Amino acid sequence: MRKRIIGIAAIAASAVLLAGCGGGGGDGATGGDVDFSAEPSGTLKAWGFENADDVGQSRLDYAAEQMSDVDVELDATAFDAQKFTTRVASGDVPDVVQMDRRYVTTYAAQDLIMPLDKCFEAQDVSPRDHWYPFVVDDVTYQDETWGVPQFYQPPAILLNKRVMDAAGVTAEDIDTSDIDRLVTAIGKMYQESGGVPTRLGFDPVATGQGGLWILGMGGQLNDADGKPTLDDESNIAGIEALKKITDAQGGFAAVKSFTDAFDTFGDNNQYVTDQVGAQVNAQWYPNVLSPYMDQIQIEAVPFKNSDGEAFSVASGTAFVIPMGAKNPAAACAWMMNLTSDDAWNAAGEARGKTREEDGGINTGLFTGSPSADQAIRDKWVVETGNAGFDQVISTYYDVVDYGQSFGSSPAGQEIQNELNNAITAALLGDKTPEQALADAQDAAMRAYDNVTGG
Repeated sequence: MRKRIIGIAAIAASAVLLAGCGGGGGDGATGGDVDFSAEPSGTLKAWGFENADDVGQSRLDYAAEQMSDVDVELDATAFDAQKFTTRVASGDVPDVVQMDRRYVTTYAAQDLIMPLDKCFEAQDVSPRDHWYPFVVDDVTYQDETWGVPQFYQPPAILLNKRVMDAAGVTAEDIDTSDIDRLVTAIGKMYQESGGVPTRLGFDPVATGQGGLWILGMGGQLNDADGKPTLDDESNIAGIEALKKITDAQGGFAAVKSFTDAFDTFGDNNQYVTDQVGAQVNAQWYPNVLSPYMDQIQIEAVPFKNSDGEAFSVASGTAFVIPMGAKNPAAACAWMMNLTSDDAWNAAGEARGKTREEDGGINTGLFTGSPSADQAIRDKWVVETGNAGFDQVISTYYDVVDYGQSFGSSPAGQEIQNELNNAITAALLGDKTPEQALADAQDAAMRAYDNVTGG
């Protein structure tokens, strides 16, 4: 039970920050009339900061110390896209909302949130110096910045050395830039019974990491203006690579059914039970595996793009200020405090103490800010005594520099959904990749036109 709790807590630490709620009502700021340099005071209401853990609470505490004249009201309810638009329309808005970065440009295009360049200027923060540039790209639209980003947990490939060694497969064979070599390695590790997989040589996480494969193989999800480009012929290569990988293991339906049954967060996870030889995973997953360190043998390699270079994609959450917010000046200062290096250092200390108490491994915090990442690594990430885990931790720190934005689009969430639909249809053989992407483009364009007015 303790192991499961540690694993689930790790997910909360990496995926969400705090816990918060709505507020507001009545007349509020419209963006152009905001003095972000005003002294923060009064009541600040926030929403979308669910599940505060040690990382979140330490940052809340730090911000509270810096803003003693501000009364922050938090309510642990999750962000909901439909509820957000309803609240803005009614004027019942909080001052700060946390959401997935894919939503930010959608609301920017609808004038539902405020541009924040003047906020950054008032707080003397240069976004592209403070955060990784590709993280800022996620929240940039029409040459303005609309969100304060946080977190960036890059994907890489976690290797099950026990399975690989038994099959005579090396780390060099798990090369996503050389699909034929990868498929050969998959064939050596793959096992089935009666046509049903009992072990995957490689789990590409085709729908959960679809954007990684499309972009890594040279595709693009939207153009520089945010218009969907799902039917671009450059996107076909990523789907074809995924189809070769899944077809080599009984087909997508069999692979998906098998992976859906994984005990991903439990004692019988896919590395303990040797159900995978390798799998694409985000940086938070080694935290889940750390309680099982004595039962598994893992290493990691970067995902490689079609040119054979290490490749990653940025994802995470962001803070925004809705139009009509009553206390935008305090909201601006609060967001900057929560994402400052000092706040992240407090979070690093809190996570370090938590790991000392629960006996888990400190794999670091991936904050979205290179300076904070490095400071936390230098102070709190120490050798574990397990060479494999140490190599995994080091690999994720290496790939964090190779990020790329999924793209900033008013139809960002719809693009992601339709891409997954296209990948599913193509891998099942229901449609050709070209037809699947064309249909996805039509649906994404309808969403884009609806948001932008065509």
